[in-house]
Amino acid sequence: MVLAGGGASRLGGTDKPAVTVGGRPLLDRVLSACADASVTVVVGPRRPTCRPVAWAREDPPGGGPLTGLYAGLSRLGALDEPGAREGAGRADSADGAARAASGGHIPVTHRAPVDPVLVVSADLPFLGADTVRELLDIPPGYEGAVVHDGRDQPLLAAYRAEPLRRELALLRTEYGYLSGLPLRLLLSGLKLHRVTSPSAVAAALDCDTWDDIATARARIREHGTVLDEWITAVKAELGIETEVDAATLLDLARDAAHGVARPAAPLTTFLVGYAAGRAGGAPEDVARAAAKAAELARRWSDEDQGPPTPAQSTDSSARSTESDSARSQHTGAERANSQDAEDER
Repeated sequence: MVLAGGGASRLGGTDKPAVTVGGRPLLDRVLSACADASVTVVVGPRRPTCRPVAWAREDPPGGGPLTGLYAGLSRLGALDEPGAREGAGRADSADGAARAASGGHIPVTHRAPVDPVLVVSADLPFLGADTVRELLDIPPGYEGAVVHDGRDQPLLAAYRAEPLRRELALLRTEYGYLSGLPLRLLLSGLKLHRVTSPSAVAAALDCDTWDDIATARARIREHGTVLDEWITAVKAELGIETEVDAATLLDLARDAAHGVARPAAPLTTFLVGYAAGRAGGAPEDVARAAAKAAELARRWSDEDQGPPTPAQSTDSSARSTESDSARSQHTGAERANSQDAEDER
């Protein structure tokens, strides 16, 4: 369940889930982290998303996180009481490739509670699948797991469905409403496991202000993370799910740039990707195509190095017959060209 309502008053009323970090909307970054969910409900106004989701709307709109939780659980079918589905909204799919809502409907057939329920806000740019798995691994005897970075983060947590339903029902009974109530009231009645791993604490960075947005945008451009962030963004934009061996492709680009010409690097990696896609697009297809192109780049470069030394000759003999044959043809052509030049002189 992703809570994507709220007025974003500290962002001047901007549609916060649509604000981009690393070229990707905040909501899409969160949805990518929990892509393995059996059902995903987004509570808030409908907007384009990177993958199909079910939509719900809190009642009243902007009524706060507790009304959002209630609407989301109702959409999941986790509340089994009269009128529980009122205000839950309709489920609509969104075509991520076209970046526009398709207007179709996703049937949510779970009549029994979905358990456990991951609950996150839509403004967590560094939420990753590792933190999701850690939260879902609720220890026996606990009713949920919550990230704790000095304080509990109730919108970065996983809850057993029945205790969550119970506490919401108790709050409705006690106060007569949920709108505007503070979220901390919910936590006081739950037995929670605190998650404090470095990756989980890092994932708790949310984006409430433009300064937070600027910090997140700078963080993804740090030297140690920028390539992974970029590859993830490109894969999401192109709808590619295959794993990318960045080291192999970078080595190939280096070989092509140094051994052939600098423009050969991007063109070669494009051709490798195209060949791998035609072969099936599996990681081994990428590795196979990259290895062939890298060997070609080495052969190309070898031709500029002059006659091979004895050690190089010994190494060359261990290569495939196909490589030897190709190299011999190149060498024969060079000798013929040299002889022609000598005859002309």
